[in-house]
Amino acid sequence: MTRDNTPQHEPAFNPPVALASLSGRSDAEWAATGAEYAGVAFLGGIAIDEATREAARAMVDRDRTEYLPADPTAFIDDQLARTADLPVRPGFNVRTVALPPLAEAAEVCRRHDAILEINAHCRQTEICAAGSGESLLTEPDRLCEQVAVADEHGDAVSVKVRAEVPGVDLPALARRVADAGAEYLHLDAMDSEAVVGEVAGAADITVIANNEVRDRASVAEYLSHGAGAVSVGRPSDDPRVLSRIHSAATEWFDADGGFRDDPDTRTMTNIETTQTIGGGE
Repeated sequence: MTRDNTPQHEPAFNPPVALASLSGRSDAEWAATGAEYAGVAFLGGIAIDEATREAARAMVDRDRTEYLPADPTAFIDDQLARTADLPVRPGFNVRTVALPPLAEAAEVCRRHDAILEINAHCRQTEICAAGSGESLLTEPDRLCEQVAVADEHGDAVSVKVRAEVPGVDLPALARRVADAGAEYLHLDAMDSEAVVGEVAGAADITVIANNEVRDRASVAEYLSHGAGAVSVGRPSDDPRVLSRIHSAATEWFDADGGFRDDPDTRTMTNIETTQTIGGGE
């Protein structure tokens, strides 16, 4: 395929690394372990309305780890308060069908200068059957309604999505959620790294690229396609991995799109090339 490799010179935040939420594991204590390496830490994910909480209970029954506090809004408030002294901006990933709990969560996030992240990514059967998670990708009207509510009641809004969902036009969806008020699209690229460039070029929204971000090569792949930051999932509590990614992402932007010691990465982002984009790791 042919693509215009114009790098995004401004990072989404500094440093341009996010810690991606891991359901039932990503609380304030978790954020503290990686705070020195990241610009944003997405806590959660958490089910905040009755439909998604019932789904989460069913998932716990089959041994998945989930946050199920008695009061989800109070839990979000408490966890965000615990991040107040950390050198990282917090965010909170939420799953919901109903809008009133979303408005409440967004208001809490606003008070803590936190990003409210709508989960349109989870593909667990129970969550999708409830009408949340990945199922929102195929119902863009409902997703945009959630974005609009979060934008009205909160501060910054992110939408977590995944690529390779049949029938979903991600660039078109990105335009719609951007118009509804989303500032970030947190994109799990799956095995389609090139989709980052397609989305970044189609919508006025900042892409946070996710999936197998482990080293300089994976950082270069995503940033060269136009992502404003990368995010780390499973190894988000591993300082060795986070240090590598922090160094690579920071150097990339400091060098105006590329690594100082690798002219190939500068070439791939500063001229138009013709190449075939392969699968992910």
